[in-house]
Amino acid sequence: MNLVAAQRTKIISNLKTVIIIAGPTASGKTALAIRLAQLYHTSVISADSRQCYREISIGTAKPTPEELAAVPHYFIDSHSIREEVNAGVYEQLALQYARDIFRDNDVAIMCGGTGLYIRAFCEGIDDMPAIPPGVRERLNAQYQEHGLAWLQEQLQLRDPAFYATAETQNPQRLIRALEVLEATGHSITTFRTATKAQRDFRVIKIGINLPKELLHENIHKRVDLMMDAGLVAEVKSVVPYRQHNALRTVGYQEIFDYFDGKLSLEKAVEDIKTHTRQYAKRQLTWFRKDTAYHWFDPRYPEVIVNWVQQQLQQPS
Repeated sequence: MNLVAAQRTKIISNLKTVIIIAGPTASGKTALAIRLAQLYHTSVISADSRQCYREISIGTAKPTPEELAAVPHYFIDSHSIREEVNAGVYEQLALQYARDIFRDNDVAIMCGGTGLYIRAFCEGIDDMPAIPPGVRERLNAQYQEHGLAWLQEQLQLRDPAFYATAETQNPQRLIRALEVLEATGHSITTFRTATKAQRDFRVIKIGINLPKELLHENIHKRVDLMMDAGLVAEVKSVVPYRQHNALRTVGYQEIFDYFDGKLSLEKAVEDIKTHTRQYAKRQLTWFRKDTAYHWFDPRYPEVIVNWVQQQLQQPS
């Protein structure tokens, strides 16, 4: 369906609508989000846990200046690395962004690969206890010294119920669970409820993915482009904040290891590619657990546009 035809088609839903575009890194989410935002003259809310930080752009694969100029974006460069942003903060911010967009539009676009943030926006997130200063720093230091296997061992021993369902390859999630355990003496699972928040808007969930070989090719090309764009210099500029959760992630941790003499630069780049492929696999696992997603190949955007238009013509 072309742009003029889409503009003529009346959206007959009695609710405002958020179209969520999710999927693994390097699958083409940004391009699709911009295409849909232009089609419906609306804005994009980022659902990426790192692109909100002004100080890190290359390693987070932010939209280009041209892409940011094409349509309005929320939650890009909105915070400093000095600030703490989590899923609870994101829930409140994203709901306000949606309200702002809905003042003038019937449709908003949400785009990103941070599944926990998207779930918080759609369903709400439980209040978690405050963590005393120093607990996270100590756990991060222990993780640095002993590695992922130590985190896994600690949680399996101390909180087997959580560990049984945890993302055991995600150090941030494991550290968070240990933080809560140490601060309260209780499992993080005791602070979770099964109650989903009710939203006053409709959500349409789109998942996109490429054949594995193409996705891996995109990932490798992206990492090479990051290196050419100055990733090493960017990581060097944020060394004082290296304990921040946003920097304990792929693309930054490997370069820190290079600075520390643990890796050659060549090996660091190789590890970034490997760890990014692993991260993409974890993203897919997360999103595929949600049966509300409708999956598409992003190489055929017209198919997605037509499907979205059909959904918007159906009553909620």
